[in-house]
Amino acid sequence: MRWRASRWFHMALGLLAGAAVGLAVYLASRLTGPALFVLCGTTAGGVAAVVASAYSRFFQLAEVTVSVPQFSELRFAVTRDNKQTAWRLFVEAVTRVSGQPLASGTGLVREALTSLYQLFAITREVLSQAAPTIRTTGRPTVEHLGIAMLNNELRPFLSRWHPRLRAWELANPDGPESAWPDDAECRAELAAMQLRLLRYVEGLGELAQVPNVEDVMGGIIADPPTVPGQPTRRSTAAGQ
Repeated sequence: MRWRASRWFHMALGLLAGAAVGLAVYLASRLTGPALFVLCGTTAGGVAAVVASAYSRFFQLAEVTVSVPQFSELRFAVTRDNKQTAWRLFVEAVTRVSGQPLASGTGLVREALTSLYQLFAITREVLSQAAPTIRTTGRPTVEHLGIAMLNNELRPFLSRWHPRLRAWELANPDGPESAWPDDAECRAELAAMQLRLLRYVEGLGELAQVPNVEDVMGGIIADPPTVPGQPTRRSTAAGQ
C-alpha cells in the first residue's frame, strides 16, 4: 500500500491522466456532425451534474425533525451556514441564567428578566449578522426557529412583566423584591415559559447537530468509551 502514497506514483498517474485527456481532446477535435453534438451534450450534462451535486452538498447537508411548542414536529433544512448559527444561539441560550429554574424564595426575578433581555438582543444580533439561508427546499430553517422563539416566548413574557416590575421598583426603591405583590405570579409564568423555551433550545442543538443535546444542556459529562484492557469508570450522574 505504500507505493500508492509514493511521489513517483502520483507523478506517473498525473502523466497518464494528462496523456488520456490530450488524446480525448485530439479525438474530439476530429469529430464532426452528430458525433460532435453528442460529445458536447454529454460533456455539458456531466459538468451540470457535478455542479448540482456540489451545490446540494454545500447548501443542503441534511434535514432534521424538531419538536417545537405550538406545533407537533417540523422538519428543518440544515445547511453549513445555519448549522453554525444554530450552534451560536444554542450556546448563548443554554449558558444563561434565564434558562435556570427560579424556585420560590431563591434568586431574583430582575436578574432573570435581564438575562432574557440579553438573550433576546443577542439572538436578534446573531440572526441579523448571519447570511440568509439559501432555500433549497420548502423546509423551515434556523431563522424560522430563532424568530419564533423571540416572538412566541421572549417578547410576550418581557412585554408583560418588565414594565410591571419596573414600575414597582421605581415606587419602592429600597424595598426587597420579595415584597413585590406579583412576585409569585411572575415566577410561576417564568417557570412555564422556561419549559417551552427549553424546547426551542433543544431544537437549536439538534439543528447544530450537537450529540447528546440533553446531556449538554444538563451539564452532564457522558461516560467515556470503554478502552480494552482498562477498567470501566462510570460517571457520577450515571450512577445516581
